[in-house]
Amino acid sequence: MVLLYRNCCFFMTIHYTQEQLPDVAKRLLQAFPQSHVFALRGGMGSGKTTLVAAICHELDVQNTASSPTFPIINEYSLPGGEPVFHIDLYRLANAEEAVAAGVEEALYSGYYCFVEWPELAPDIFPNNTVYGVIHTVSATERTLELPADSGLPAKRGDKA
Repeated sequence: MVLLYRNCCFFMTIHYTQEQLPDVAKRLLQAFPQSHVFALRGGMGSGKTTLVAAICHELDVQNTASSPTFPIINEYSLPGGEPVFHIDLYRLANAEEAVAAGVEEALYSGYYCFVEWPELAPDIFPNNTVYGVIHTVSATERTLELPADSGLPAKRGDKA
């Protein structure tokens, strides 16, 4: 069962199994209809790429989502041809390397961007980025936490 609840510290907490990923992907897209940048933290093997693949499937992406660890940015296509960017910052040392690799350009493109290891370049993200943290509960269960300020629009005077 997917548990979706609100508490004092998190906007949304979702407890799920692999079989429930399609429902989790659908709920995330419904919860943040105006957001196109999703930044996912979690340990190695926590399921970041698996969650991105489920979201891409829900978006009807035409390609199979896979880990972009070595290319840093994978580009997929929506049915209308619009790009979807899947970014993995794991191999980058800092924000300067991310910018040089084209990450900032993708983040501000207006297209969907799903970023793994965002903590490696935290200052380059738009203000309305949806931040999530995936926790491994067991070999088959995960918890996704989304902080209360995830997906909020930019404040007046802030970088959009």
